[in-house]
Amino acid sequence: MNAIEKSEAIRAGLRKGFQDGTSKMAFRKCYGYDVGADGKLMVNSDEAAIVRWIFESYLNGDSLGMIATALEARGIPSPIGKPKWNSEALNKLLSNEKYTGRVLLQKTVSAGGSQFKNNGFMDRYLISDTHEAIIANETFEAEQQEKIERTNSPESKLSMQMLF
Repeated sequence: MNAIEKSEAIRAGLRKGFQDGTSKMAFRKCYGYDVGADGKLMVNSDEAAIVRWIFESYLNGDSLGMIATALEARGIPSPIGKPKWNSEALNKLLSNEKYTGRVLLQKTVSAGGSQFKNNGFMDRYLISDTHEAIIANETFEAEQQEKIERTNSPESKLSMQMLF
């Protein structure tokens, strides 16, 4: 088997795991969770309280910058252990459906050594009830809607126009 055939076989195996819900990617740790001895995600109660606070703060109108500043002031390190949180980390956290107890697999695809967001290029797989939720699905959906509304606000459009 040459390198190309081996690569295709690996990709096919990964896709099969996505399709039947057995992919280890479904149990990849993220902030708010630990991995148990059985390899499954389990809630880290201290971090989960912070995740809930971040969602509540955003839904109450706080900007990502305000949330980052508040976390730093409280001495709460970022998911990678740095003293400061950044907007990108907070945005990713607020966009992660894993906090609802579901996992979306194949969010990205690789091609030519680069990774791209999967915007319909390949099937994505949503697996429910893989682990305990930290936030309600309704909270997650409300937050996603809030992000859209903030992006579409006149102030955002004006600042985006000024960049070009």
